[in-house]
Amino acid sequence: MSDALKNQRTYALVGHGGCGKTSVAEMLLFNTGGIARLGKIEEGTTALDFEPEEIKRRGSIQPGFAHYKWNKNQHFLIDTPGDSNFNGDLSYQLAAADGVVFVIDAVDGVKPLTRKAWKDVQAAQLPAVAFINKMDRDRAEFQTAFDSLKNSLGIKPVLLYYPIGARESFKGVVDMLENTALIFDDKGGVSKADIPADIADEVGPIREAMIENIAESDETLMEKYLEEGALSLEEIKSALKAGVLSRELVPVCVGAALENKGGPQLLDAVQALLPSPLDHPAWVGEDGSERPSSPDAPAACFVFKTLADPFAGQLTVMRVLSGTLSPDSTLLNSAKGEKERVAQLLLMQGKDQTPSKEPLGPGAIVTLAKLKLTKTGDTLCDEKAPFALKKPKLAQQLITYALAPAEKGDEDKVYSAMAKLLDEDVTLTLSRDEESADILITGMGQNHIEVSADRAKRRYKVDILLKTPKVPYRETLKGKASEIQGRHKKQTGGRGQFGDCWIHIEPQPRNAGYEFVDAIVGGSIPRQYIPAVDKGIQESSARGYLAGFQLIDFKVTLYDGSYHNVDSSEMAFKIAGSLAFKKACEKAGVKLLEPIMTVTVAVPDNYMGDVIGDLSSRRGKVLGSDSQAGVTEIKAHVPMSEVLKYAPDLRSMTGGQGTFTMEFSHYEECPPQIAEKVIAEHKKNQAEE
Repeated sequence: MSDALKNQRTYALVGHGGCGKTSVAEMLLFNTGGIARLGKIEEGTTALDFEPEEIKRRGSIQPGFAHYKWNKNQHFLIDTPGDSNFNGDLSYQLAAADGVVFVIDAVDGVKPLTRKAWKDVQAAQLPAVAFINKMDRDRAEFQTAFDSLKNSLGIKPVLLYYPIGARESFKGVVDMLENTALIFDDKGGVSKADIPADIADEVGPIREAMIENIAESDETLMEKYLEEGALSLEEIKSALKAGVLSRELVPVCVGAALENKGGPQLLDAVQALLPSPLDHPAWVGEDGSERPSSPDAPAACFVFKTLADPFAGQLTVMRVLSGTLSPDSTLLNSAKGEKERVAQLLLMQGKDQTPSKEPLGPGAIVTLAKLKLTKTGDTLCDEKAPFALKKPKLAQQLITYALAPAEKGDEDKVYSAMAKLLDEDVTLTLSRDEESADILITGMGQNHIEVSADRAKRRYKVDILLKTPKVPYRETLKGKASEIQGRHKKQTGGRGQFGDCWIHIEPQPRNAGYEFVDAIVGGSIPRQYIPAVDKGIQESSARGYLAGFQLIDFKVTLYDGSYHNVDSSEMAFKIAGSLAFKKACEKAGVKLLEPIMTVTVAVPDNYMGDVIGDLSSRRGKVLGSDSQAGVTEIKAHVPMSEVLKYAPDLRSMTGGQGTFTMEFSHYEECPPQIAEKVIAEHKKNQAEE
């Protein structure tokens, strides 16, 4: 098995949305016989985008999986989504790969979303090969795209293939290592030829620069190159492979996936330069322990994706980290402490699954059906040698919507339908808002939420409405109020109700919270009733005074009161505390607070002015900006109410090139005109109820 593993490749296709990753995957599968014909995204016929929502959107919303053989060597491919709405779990998919094919659009070059994807690749510490795609398109500019790899991403690109022609005249490539031309035919095949005379003068210096870049990655080789002025082809290839594995060099291929141009050359680069599973560093566990990536180590598999299949049910997709996995075996779920029965080992080719009769070792992407307990992020392992892989960090969720049923009374159906999606999408969070009783769904963006709702509707036959969630305003005191009485007295025949308390109330510094001080002396209120006063105040503060939002950061001192031997009770003193709180609020005055978010936006430099102006129009306070490699990062404090739907607005403003993150910062006093609207809305809702 070790000989086969040395030549096995497990890699992920990564790049920004629209760069053509799925078309590249289609080209690779076609060239290796994995599929019989080239599908097209526009026609909804690609092998790896098969979900109805993917066909409708003409883009990936979940990773696609495939396997094939190239020159008799096994390859496993993960096609990752490029849209930031759907790649919040990219770190999980990269944890399953040994290397990356990083796809760049020849028209757009490196975009802000490309930088974000590259940062994820760097964080995963994976070697990469770059592929400049869409060389056949109008406005394709190879040199601009190639230069952006170095200037915008800071990588050291090594050009393996130089394009012959561009746009409609893209007809071949120069193999820079072999120093010969490869001319494409109508079906994507190639024939060797002399380098065209019109580019021969360009190719020479570029090839010299390529050799220098490779030599610089090896000190000994560099000395030889400087002394002798030349290196053998074997020396160049060996140093290139070492430079890729050390992540110092990134080889670059070019092509046009839709025209099936450049596939075999990219496959050769993957085979020759990306690492095998045996090259992977030891896996690090949650407890700091290590597990070597070896077939001789105890078995361990990391579950990095869960899919729903209409026929097979739940599919668990995992990477074999170590050891050998066989059909009809038993593994331990180290997170749950329970055993799982492994029946068939399935290999995925898009939506199709093929049983593997052979045991599978490190690097294999394996799918198991109908596991009982296992979820995304779990590790399955040999029960005699437990191991739990340290989970990669997920991207921060950005947007929340409230869910409502189309028909009243179907709230539980809506909640249940959305909850079923959580197993396959770890970037979704479902919760209930205690203040508003809304069902809240949180995800990576508006498209993410909308597509998830569409999925739930299609699969579970429930109509779901999306609403902008309520902003969690807060209330707080303007000043102090002293000697406030809360008195509850009710006589109904027989035993009555009596509770009487006196309090002082005052504001506390922001984030100091609520404080209750018991200053009763002389037994004016019996000890057993004092917690009831506290509870009455807390319950009233949770309902607010101005607009139905929790009142925060205040101190209450209970200093006097009276009671009745027969009519006093906990309930009576709870009501008395509530009445005292309301009177105190009226006397001290209450103001509305709004949540302020820290928003960090990354956009191309030419959009900086528009974005800063837009943030200011949202009552934002720009904290600063920083520009690097043509991309400006802007940080600002913005009221949450102004950025609930910021994702689609930013996408529209920047042509899809802007990205942002958002997190809660603090509460600030709400401007009077905004507060008036919120209070009026609250009163209107109360009147309707």
